[in-house]
Amino acid sequence: MTRESGTSSKPSYYEFFAGGGMARAGLGAGWTCLFANDFDAKKAESYRRNWGGEELFVGDVAKVTTAQLPGRADLVWASFPCQDLSLAGAGAGLEGKRSGTFWSFWSLMKALRAEGRAPATIVLENVCGALTSHGGKDFESICRALAGEGYRFGALVIDAALFVPQSRPRLFIAAVREDVAVSSALAIRHYEEAKPTVALDCFASLAMTGESPFFARTLIAAFERLPLALQAKWLWWRLPEPLTRNATLSQIVEDAPPDVAWRSEEETRRLIDMMSNANLAKVEEARRAGRKMVGTLYRRTRYEKGVKIQRAEARFDDVAGCLRTPAGGSSRQFVLVVEKGLVRSRLMSARETARLMGLPDDYVLPEKYNEAYHLTGDGVVAPVVRHIAAHLIEPLLNAGVIREAA
Repeated sequence: MTRESGTSSKPSYYEFFAGGGMARAGLGAGWTCLFANDFDAKKAESYRRNWGGEELFVGDVAKVTTAQLPGRADLVWASFPCQDLSLAGAGAGLEGKRSGTFWSFWSLMKALRAEGRAPATIVLENVCGALTSHGGKDFESICRALAGEGYRFGALVIDAALFVPQSRPRLFIAAVREDVAVSSALAIRHYEEAKPTVALDCFASLAMTGESPFFARTLIAAFERLPLALQAKWLWWRLPEPLTRNATLSQIVEDAPPDVAWRSEEETRRLIDMMSNANLAKVEEARRAGRKMVGTLYRRTRYEKGVKIQRAEARFDDVAGCLRTPAGGSSRQFVLVVEKGLVRSRLMSARETARLMGLPDDYVLPEKYNEAYHLTGDGVVAPVVRHIAAHLIEPLLNAGVIREAA
């Protein structure tokens, strides 16, 4: 029995592209998972080790049928593949083999609606490149799909750095079924409560002044490109800014991680020799700080005077760079520690990557380093999920229960 039935039981959800269950970690024990799906057998193994496998189906989302989806979920969470929508990808967008799995997922949502089981809410998560892919046409296609199945929707750009010491901006499209009540405390209906230009000016002002960190200029531009019929379905979600983050990079870094070793002086020197003058200046500033400084580093390919060159780029702002899947050596992030004038370096440990995703230390990681790194680097940050659930999804569902009970 779900909350859709007007009971006081826990809200329920289906989790697609589930990975290691990071959305499940964020939703927490107050939710009931009815179904989870991922095609990656190694990620599924981690899912089982942490959550059990009763609800998990391992296989292509295109092979999932509505008969496998029990009940009527209050929420569907889908962090669908980002590779073809990423700025670093090949630009295939929603026509690509990986990001295009969105359409297989969406066929299921359409089938659920045909059966009278459309979920009350849907959250789609992806990289911010989804806003601009194919000149905004991919974002428009997603919005059109939502509107076509009877959903109103809005989007938020949330940087995980508000919650954990990792710079990781992501796009979250939150949709609500048209028959679910949405109060003005949760959202502004774009065409019903303000003229479009007034609303845009209002939210652009919030973004520029920092009063709201969730309406990036790219998001506002993506909205402006939408046809008027889709703008009419748009909701400007009122999501509160989280409390000031307490966790710092220095706190999550381990002194002696079991899975990675500190590099030799010579290896560290080779990294430093790959730095530009601007990055060398960051290291020198860290040396002069008079205290232990912890930073991170990525090796990146840059073009300088038309020549491709590999550079080492460091940061010492107590925030790690965005975790990526370790497809190649350059995708792995390094930890830099500067203390008493000396610089030490090593790869980031698997447990450190998990902490950067907001996972607790009792979360069971794969034993192999690359598998653990791939699992975490390809996930959604759990505290961001919790914030969206607590301040948007759960209030929407609670309002729906009150309305039904009345």
